[in-house]
Amino acid sequence: MTPPIVEACAASAAVTALLGAGVDMRLYSFGEAEEGVAKPYAVWQLITGDPENYLAGRPDVDSFTLQVDIYGTTGTSVRSVRDAIRDAIELRANITRWGGESRDPTTKNYRTSFDVDWIVRR
Repeated sequence: MTPPIVEACAASAAVTALLGAGVDMRLYSFGEAEEGVAKPYAVWQLITGDPENYLAGRPDVDSFTLQVDIYGTTGTSVRSVRDAIRDAIELRANITRWGGESRDPTTKNYRTSFDVDWIVRR
């Protein structure tokens, strides 16, 4: 019931070059990262999900909408991570929205985001 975004990103040399690999990969679920994590990093969260229900039988797929947010110290770094994650997942999922780009007035961190629709076979 969890979309395979981490697995797809872990299999991408471009993503792991930017976010690290294995247990040290800076791609966090539930939309939250650990305090003081190195930048750039990305977070993802489930926005909505639905099983593909049938009148007879159990669902064989689930569909999910995820929001992915990337944070970093430069605009170039967040765009590079965004593009690497896009390339890692878009043959397995559909990007449905490019979010805005912003800079936090307090921390001065840059942020960009996008939404993904993912259909996962059970």
